[in-house]
Amino acid sequence: MHPAIFAEFDKICQTRSLRGTVLEIGATPDDSTLLNLPALAGASRKIGINQAGNSNFKDFNILAIDANDMSCFADQSFDTVLCNAVLEHDPFFWKTLAEIRRVVRVGGLVVIGTPGYGEWRFEKKVRRGLARLARLFKRPAGWPLQHATLTLSVHNFPGDYYRFSEQTFREVFFEGFNEVEIRSVLFPPRIIGAGIRAGISTGITG
Repeated sequence: MHPAIFAEFDKICQTRSLRGTVLEIGATPDDSTLLNLPALAGASRKIGINQAGNSNFKDFNILAIDANDMSCFADQSFDTVLCNAVLEHDPFFWKTLAEIRRVVRVGGLVVIGTPGYGEWRFEKKVRRGLARLARLFKRPAGWPLQHATLTLSVHNFPGDYYRFSEQTFREVFFEGFNEVEIRSVLFPPRIIGAGIRAGISTGITG
């Protein structure tokens, strides 16, 4: 994980004074995994899941669980759910999103990061310049670069299926959540979204 992404997750979590139980989807047994965020120092319990297998690291366990089916966890088991660089590798990412909504408690925090795409700083100027050149060289359709969007390159772990926009985060990932915020770091962009699960609490906690 790039240090800038780790730092951005930590900033988001620091503002929440997190306590209780934390789940990381796609956790890895190394220092860069999100369960090592300084902001989680007050967590009562930290659990990671990863299809790669069971492992232990520092103060948490990583369980061999498919995020599409986390039925081993009861509804509203976690106060916080973190997920970075997973959904683009998940052919059925909507199943994982449904499970995230189920296992996080009402009022709990969800933070998700993925590679994305969006308008970069000088994109409009570059496109206008290319359009002028296209007219000059009598290319009415222009060049492919005029219509391209930069994204993170393909990285198969084991597959690489999707890239997501900020609109996807607002209208799909965090639809119905409260206090939604979307951030973008690095270039091509990695988008990080956070929100609070809305609903009526059942009093269930992990």
